[in-house]
Amino acid sequence: MIPEKYTYLFVNTFTLLFPFIFSWTKKFDFKVYWKEFFTVNLCIAAIYILWDVLYTHLGVWGFDTKYTIGFQILNLPIEETLFFLCIPYACVFTYYCFRKYVFDRIKIRMDFMWLVSSISFFIFGIYHYEKLYTSAAFISSGLTCLIAYRMKQISFFHFLIFYLIILIPFFICNGILTGSFLHRVVVFYNDNENLGIRLLTIPFEDIFYGLGLLMLNIMGFEYFLKKGKINRIRYINRN
Repeated sequence: MIPEKYTYLFVNTFTLLFPFIFSWTKKFDFKVYWKEFFTVNLCIAAIYILWDVLYTHLGVWGFDTKYTIGFQILNLPIEETLFFLCIPYACVFTYYCFRKYVFDRIKIRMDFMWLVSSISFFIFGIYHYEKLYTSAAFISSGLTCLIAYRMKQISFFHFLIFYLIILIPFFICNGILTGSFLHRVVVFYNDNENLGIRLLTIPFEDIFYGLGLLMLNIMGFEYFLKKGKINRIRYINRN
């Protein structure tokens, strides 16, 4: 059994462990793309951490510090700030593996669905404007889908497949944090600010909060991968 104060740290560590190890293998070698990943991730993490700080202050969600090691940054447990590194790293690594060995063989894009999703999310978020978490999760996802539609960095079809698969570990990790498995509620939510719909113990909105977080990381990662490839080609041509 995990000691109580290491519960959240365990979730972060376990999520990061295998992707980090496999990043050093010859088959995946993700470590050569750390510059691209961290350039994007640190910027997006900063935005989400500020969102986190604000919504914690407003009482939209909170943390039981009994399940954290006790060190805080901006009144957030250190584990919560690490969450925005560990989860995106594991997910972008997974996406990279799919991209390298699966997606390059599947040419389906369906990019018009980014615009359809964006409009749908905007409408739903505005309709539930009185629920802070619901409105923010859907409107931010709508904005992210709109960016995806404009930038055309990632295929809607590819991302849909990836996200449906990544929801499995998502439910495990979030389930631990919200009390589905260990009966320890590390992260608790004010149901006055969401729809009150739970998947196990996970708020329905978490699916769309996570969607925006991961999509931004993947779009940025793809952008810098392609930019780096173009720059390398130009360098070769000049020489």
